[in-house]
Amino acid sequence: MIYKFDKNTLEFKRIKLFSLGTKIVISFVTLIAILSFVSLDESKLNKSDAEKEMVVIFNKKNEFSRDKLVIALKRLNVKFPYIVYAQAELETGGFTSKVFRENNNLFGMKEAKSRINTASGTQYNHAYYETWMESVYDYAFYSSSYLRKIQNEADYFEYLSQSYAEDANYVAVLKRIIKEKDLKSKF
Repeated sequence: MIYKFDKNTLEFKRIKLFSLGTKIVISFVTLIAILSFVSLDESKLNKSDAEKEMVVIFNKKNEFSRDKLVIALKRLNVKFPYIVYAQAELETGGFTSKVFRENNNLFGMKEAKSRINTASGTQYNHAYYETWMESVYDYAFYSSSYLRKIQNEADYFEYLSQSYAEDANYVAVLKRIIKEKDLKSKF
């Protein structure tokens, strides 16, 4: 399932795969047309260099960065974004875990069965996402489903310790990360 955020209605709308496929084909054809008009000195640019350059172009759009995560959390207006950022930091081992690298899963989420979600399936016993941003959207859906009535930081931490984390020290570690990285100042 692929969703697109509509800024006018503030809703996520499902994108039909056919229309997405059509857009990809049109973009690809446009890219080829543009490249055919650009004069390249073939002695300086061999085919493998061109292929590497195209890979870079396509990967940069969805490339993860800590700054992009901060921006995404602000745009989605999640409650206590500094706590959510700390969760991502903790759950991914500083954005290095296998579940993050291969599943694009920032929060150690399992695939949801009874709420709207953006997961593409399950891998390594965790939800699998096509992009890291889909993981952020899924956490926002989770938050709006289960945390919408929480009004203060203490209640948020209490919920996390009772219903989210398996580690008894989870909240203490989150608080340490928030303090050490001065996360409140980012939001």
